[in-house]
Amino acid sequence: MSEMSFEQLLEESLVTIHNGEVVKGTVIGVKEDEIILNIGYKADGIITRNEYTNAPNVDLTTMVQIGDEMEAKVLKVNDGEGQVLLTYKRLAAEKGNKRLEEAFNNKEVLKASVAAVLDGGLSVVVDEARVFIPASLVSDTYEKDLSKYKDQEIEFVISEFNPKRRRIIGDRKQLLVAKKQELQKELFAKIKVGDTVEGTVKNVTDFGAFIDLGGVDGLLHISEMSWGRVDNPKKIFKVGDELKVLIKDIQGEKIALSLKFADQNPWLTASEKYAVDTVVTGKVARMTDFGAFVELEPGVDALLHVSQISKEHVEKPADVLKVGQEITAKVVDFNNDEKKISISVKALAVETEAEATEEE
Repeated sequence: MSEMSFEQLLEESLVTIHNGEVVKGTVIGVKEDEIILNIGYKADGIITRNEYTNAPNVDLTTMVQIGDEMEAKVLKVNDGEGQVLLTYKRLAAEKGNKRLEEAFNNKEVLKASVAAVLDGGLSVVVDEARVFIPASLVSDTYEKDLSKYKDQEIEFVISEFNPKRRRIIGDRKQLLVAKKQELQKELFAKIKVGDTVEGTVKNVTDFGAFIDLGGVDGLLHISEMSWGRVDNPKKIFKVGDELKVLIKDIQGEKIALSLKFADQNPWLTASEKYAVDTVVTGKVARMTDFGAFVELEPGVDALLHVSQISKEHVEKPADVLKVGQEITAKVVDFNNDEKKISISVKALAVETEAEATEEE
């Protein structure tokens, strides 16, 4: 037997590879856009940036180092320049698909960063395998703008797994719904009518504000926002405001809230402030044909009857008064039980004239 040449011996010692085969190798060179791998073949393996990751403009020198061992999949044994073209991301994606399949079967909760915000939802990547989360499954409430989720780490489950059709669907909504139900259960177990709780304004409407109590929303109706009159809730509250509110009523899953705390009821001290013959000052809040209601303080209104507006005859209150006008008058009647106060500008004028006459 003739002796084999060095080249033949070297050829014999080298492995043979085929397209689609998974090979192991050692990094012998790294550039920003390329990794060179010794795979024990007569030619080195090359992994380009596009075949390493789906992330754009990644500097590969920050991802791997010389001496690192890697697995990759053969795309082409000869790329035309005598080198072996390899892919890392496709092998990783295959492994990622297996990981997602296991998560789908086990209903496992996954966590990943949002790689892209698309027109119809979010794209996340798990071990180089892409998962699409439709906009309808991103949140338990409608969200018009999903851009806030970019690069944010979120939790989700795989609700549909069909890699052949490239259809792997994630669902974040069901996790939020389940969490909210758990929070609701905990909250309803510990609250009762009459409790004071803390909450955050979630939404403000013309008729009231919805307050997040920690997984459960309560309604603070416009009539319960103050002991006084509130015309526009949006001028008082804004989303994000933190409040201490009173639980007024609980009906099933509906919670009615109030800011009218009993110890702050202005009628508790009204009998002292507005006793008969006391001179008071207030602003016209609203008018009717028979008189004007004057707000003495938030929650306490007094009736200025049309006959008590002036010593002269007044046909309609609107003829001489306007809403917001400041009025000084004398209390002529006080009924604490019915929460009614009557005042008179006329009586005050008569009394003032009488005092002036006595002085003269």
